[in-house]
Amino acid sequence: MNILLTAATPGEIQITREYLAEKMYYRKNCNTSILITGAGLLNTAYTLTKHLSKTKPNIVIQAGIGGSLHPFYPPGSVVIIREEVMGDLGVEEDNGFNDIFDLNLAEENIFPFSGKMLVNPHRQVLEKIKLPAVRGVSINEITTDATRMQQLIEKYGVMIESMEGAALHYVCLQEAIPFIQLRSVSNFVGERDKTKWRMEEAVDHLNRELILLIHQLLS
Repeated sequence: MNILLTAATPGEIQITREYLAEKMYYRKNCNTSILITGAGLLNTAYTLTKHLSKTKPNIVIQAGIGGSLHPFYPPGSVVIIREEVMGDLGVEEDNGFNDIFDLNLAEENIFPFSGKMLVNPHRQVLEKIKLPAVRGVSINEITTDATRMQQLIEKYGVMIESMEGAALHYVCLQEAIPFIQLRSVSNFVGERDKTKWRMEEAVDHLNRELILLIHQLLS
């Protein structure tokens, strides 16, 4: 089993990285490699595609921090993303948001999209993970406006916001490589008072679940 573990920044998975090095998970027929992509969709898409052009892991895990759009998932929650939506690829007009599918610039059901979404098809893998499976949205500009937040919720039914998730889904679907997106909530979307964020707790919870997930995959 060859696992590729990716994150936008080193700090998000540093605990797991140190754990793996200490426990000597780099052993025969069982390897976990690390790829730091940088923040955002472009960095993630390019770095991940370049890596996968050279080596094909059995599974890719993207682990990172995200914001919650729903009170069901308060700071400290950890979820897996079942399907991902691109939330700001389009235009604001007529008091609403029209995405590239609304604008007839892309077909919403042509691979790798399904109903505008980038769906993880590996349900058997996801069902083995004892975490809530939710819909995520990827954005380039962090959402702060309450009206925009409501647009995302009403239009797409999303729960978790990140800046890299759609790139993982898009690339891995195109390359036919199984993948898991693991997200830990640090704050509610729109909350810019960082004294109310629970970043340290989110990182701790993320790495706890990540280590358990790697154990499960390698067993």
